[in-house]
Amino acid sequence: MSLTFYWYPNCGTCKKAKKWLDEHEVSYTTVHIVEETPSEEELSTIIEKSGLSARKFFNTSGKKYRELNMKEKLNDASEEEMIKWLASEGMLIKRPIVTDSNTVTVGFKEEQFENQWKQ
Repeated sequence: MSLTFYWYPNCGTCKKAKKWLDEHEVSYTTVHIVEETPSEEELSTIIEKSGLSARKFFNTSGKKYRELNMKEKLNDASEEEMIKWLASEGMLIKRPIVTDSNTVTVGFKEEQFENQWKQ
């Protein structure tokens, strides 16, 4: 099983998740979420496979989220609008996102990684 690991190298949560994957010898390919921001199509697929709403993919504690006043904008936004915003600015995306093309996890909770990604 090879995973795709969407991350931002300066993100503390991403570093913890990467450390967990390395310690458990899980193979993955990294994607820098800002330099290689997923397209609307990619995000739609990821969001659909996660079973979560697009709203759950926003990094609500991020500076960009506050700068762009996203909290206000999300109230009346459609799923399509949310995906468009996420695809336009990698720093808006909650991270890390880990996927094996079938399953998706967002953020890092050790217990969730244990259940999902331990080989």
